[in-house]
Formats: sequence, C-alpha cells, structure tokens
Amino acid sequence: MRSAVPEHPIGLLYSTTGTYAAIGRDALDGALMALDEVNADPAFPFRLQALVENPGGVIDRYHGACESLIRDRGCRHVVGTITSLSRKEVLPIIEKHDALLWYMCPYEGFECSDNVVYTGACPNQHIVPLFHHVLPRYGTRGYLAGSNYIWGWETNRIARELIAACRGEVVAERYLPLGSEDVGRLVAEIADKRPDFVLNNLIGPSSYAFFHAMRKLAEHDPAFSPDRCPIVSCNLTECELALIGDGAVGHLSSAIWFEGVPGEASRDFVARARARLGAGRPLSAFLVGGYQAVRILAEALREAGTPDLGAVRPVVTGRAFDMPAGRVRIDPRTNHAELTPHLGRIAAGGRFEIIASAAGPVAPDPYLVHFDPESLAALVRRSGRRPDGPILKVVT
Repeated sequence: MRSAVPEHPIGLLYSTTGTYAAIGRDALDGALMALDEVNADPAFPFRLQALVENPGGVIDRYHGACESLIRDRGCRHVVGTITSLSRKEVLPIIEKHDALLWYMCPYEGFECSDNVVYTGACPNQHIVPLFHHVLPRYGTRGYLAGSNYIWGWETNRIARELIAACRGEVVAERYLPLGSEDVGRLVAEIADKRPDFVLNNLIGPSSYAFFHAMRKLAEHDPAFSPDRCPIVSCNLTECELALIGDGAVGHLSSAIWFEGVPGEASRDFVARARARLGAGRPLSAFLVGGYQAVRILAEALREAGTPDLGAVRPVVTGRAFDMPAGRVRIDPRTNHAELTPHLGRIAAGGRFEIIASAAGPVAPDPYLVHFDPESLAALVRRSGRRPDGPILKVVT
C-alpha cells in the first residue's frame, strides 16, 4: 500500500507573505502541485513530505527557518528562496550541513555551489536575449532602476557592460529600498533624461508603483509610451500583472515560460494547473519553476534510490528531464540548467504575448565567459542605432 512506502521530507522555503508574496505563493503552489502528483503516482516508490516554512520576506528569519528544516526536521533537500539576498543568507547553512538547495528563480549569476541546483535562468538566459531584442529596436540609451540589493546591483552591472559594448549610454542608475513605493524622483528623472528604454529591476510593490507612475507619464508625454520607451524586465511574470493592472500593457519581460509556450508538456501542465487552481488563476514562470524543481528532485530520488546527495547529484547532472518549460539539463560543471528563453509583451487581461523565443535550450553561462559582445554590437550597428567603435568585453 502507498501508506507503507518510505517518506522523504522536503523543505519548502518560500515567503508567501511580505514584499514579494505574489511570487512566493506561485512558487509554493507549483512545488506543492508537483509533490501531490508524485505522491499520487505509483511509479514513485516513496512519498514526499512537504515541510513548509514562510519567512514572510524578513531576511533575519531565513537562517533559522532553513536550519530548522535541515537539522531539526531531517530535510536533505530544500526547495526555495526567492531573492538573491535570501539565497545567500541560507547558503552557509546548506553547505554546513551538506544539504541541497533547489533555487528556481531567475538571478544575476556569478555564483556556483556544489550544494545548489540552479533551475532558474542565469544572465545569458534572461538579460542577454532581452537586450539583443531591445537595443537594436529602441536604442542604446538606458535608464537602470533596481531594488537596493544584489539582484538590482548585479543585473544593472551586467546591463552597463552590455550597453557599453554597443557604445551606448547609461543615462542614470537608481535604487530604492526593498518595498519602497517612493518612485516619484525616478520618474521625474526619466522624464528629464529621456532614455530609449528603462530596465526595471525593482521587485514587489516598488515595481508595481513604478509601472503606475510611468503610465501617468506616458499619458502626459507620448514619448514614454511602451512602443517608444518600453520598461523591460527580467523577472516580471503573470502572477504580478493583476497587481499592476493596465499600467503594464505593452511593456516587455523575459522568462523561461509563458502560458502561451507551445508544446504538449506545456499544454498538459496548463490543463492540470487550471483543474487544480481554478480557471481564472494566472499561471507564471514562478509556478512552473517551483513545479519543475520538485519534479526534477523526485525523478532524481527515484533513480538514485536514496535522498543522499552523493547519489542524487550524478543523476541530476547526468540526464535530461522533460518539463513544462521544455527539456531541461543541469550542467555538471556549474549546476545550472539549460533553458529556453522567451520574450513576452504584456497584453490586456494579465497575460503575455510571446514575441520571440530561442530556437532551443540555451546552455547556462552564469559567469558570461562565453558571451561575445562583438555580436551584440554588430547587431546594433546593423540597426543603425549607434556608430562603429571600440568594443568592451564583459569582465568576469
């Protein structure tokens, strides 16, 4: 009987309240969906026991919550954290106890740990394809806005390098404290400096307030309409669009999955998610990310026959996994995933229209060691946006 099979405790560490609650709820719902499917499938000779911790977006709570999951509750695997700040907060605990963190969010890269499986996008899978689309079409004068922590700092640093490679200009780079909605000075500066595009690395309420304020600016001055000066993001998905409303329509974001991604696996996932969560629930890359992390973990546990990391790691990096976002492989050199990037334009009704997709899975390059700035600069030159000139190389 299924009740007699062994149980593996799995830590689920997501903030479902607090500044980025919408993202945390989607990630947790995706993880629980995968966990329930595994437990209902007799092909898996074990059950997964969900042990959920909600740090509420308070950074000081992550350390204790993660340590409790591992030391007191027996978890060898923890699926979770959203922000890079929270990931880096728990990483010493994960490494100390030789556990495995499954991190499924897009992030800024320039990190690699034997104790983390990075199933979310790294820079060459989000900001690089985004800028390949934006710079030739809109121009190379960018305004960089971010929340004041590592995601904003590092993603904007990469953006500066990409813009410099094309002899563009960063007209300003500004940060807000996490959760701040005081966006007035940013919007006033954008109105004054008149960039070609705005890179949005704000998160949570800061991002939502920024979109609302930028829409008012566009109503006053059509030069800031989305078709002329788009707000472009690397982490904005369907789960947050309802919190922004029509203020986001027309702007752009990159993601490894949108609801319109073709393929049988994606369509089947949408059908199952709709049956579980309701027909009106927006489905996002964070929902898919939470689902895929648990599903890959479960398949690795089944093949390894044990939750021990020494047996699980070679399985994770030794085969491909068919997932809603496509075929996923984990690079054994970096523990990062091969993923297929997509670009979406926000449409009415809280959804994305996919406007571009990679031809197939893109190998992870978390340190951008294989990035060729000349190819991006040449693309921009052919568009007529900037003159020829010396090319800077992204420094790693």
